[in-house]
Amino acid sequence: MSVSSVLVERMAAELMERHAVVTTAESCTGGWIAKILTDVPGSSAWFEYGFVSYGDNAKADLLNVDSELIKEHGAVSEKVAIAMVAGALDRSGATYGMAVTGIAGPEGGTADKPVGTVWFAWGGEDRVTETLCKHFEGDRDTVRRQTVTTALTGMLEFVQNNG
Repeated sequence: MSVSSVLVERMAAELMERHAVVTTAESCTGGWIAKILTDVPGSSAWFEYGFVSYGDNAKADLLNVDSELIKEHGAVSEKVAIAMVAGALDRSGATYGMAVTGIAGPEGGTADKPVGTVWFAWGGEDRVTETLCKHFEGDRDTVRRQTVTTALTGMLEFVQNNG
């Protein structure tokens, strides 16, 4: 059993205990987190919505992220990750949500935001939000795998601490 599978099983148990539902807002992972969640039989009891908002327009259209926020801070930023999770929670009505936005590479990095930079946000219906920025090493696949694991780990911890 993979690390991700173990994390999802633990998160599912926590969500079921609380009669809670989780949502995702994904950019650089392109739906990978939702895929991992739905690999678990019975996941429809605690997961209903996943938003893939890969481009800036998708972030604005699907998650109501202010385009001015993206222009001012960049799509890969703490403020945009927070807006993404808030939008996912608003649109889905879920109890908890997680958002990821990053630069998986191999292109797209800058001096300020090199390839491997990923912002995470975890939130709840009470609008408590936690964020984290990571700088992962490796190729595109490795960055994305680490992003999925970090997002799931953070969501499990968030649910345990805010439930």
